[in-house]
Amino acid sequence: MKQKNNLQLTEGSTYKITSLGTKDTPVVTSGIFKGYSVVGNMDAICMELDKSHKELNGKIRIILTHMVMHIDIVKAKEATEEKKPEESVFYR
Repeated sequence: MKQKNNLQLTEGSTYKITSLGTKDTPVVTSGIFKGYSVVGNMDAICMELDKSHKELNGKIRIILTHMVMHIDIVKAKEATEEKKPEESVFYR
């Protein structure tokens, strides 16, 4: 059986991301992956928060990639064509 080795985060997919938080408590983020970004010179993941975040529902959370401990795939969407650089999201 040939194994696919092209697993990637896809826009519109639902993920649960656990990242570094305080000394004793990690930060858990549930929601829809909106894309990648850059904060300073660090790569980041942009997530639209779901209703489990109560009053933050619908807000965008930016998680620095080096802070990610693990990612659970809740509901994956099929990957589409890659965006052109001018269509990318960029936060400063």
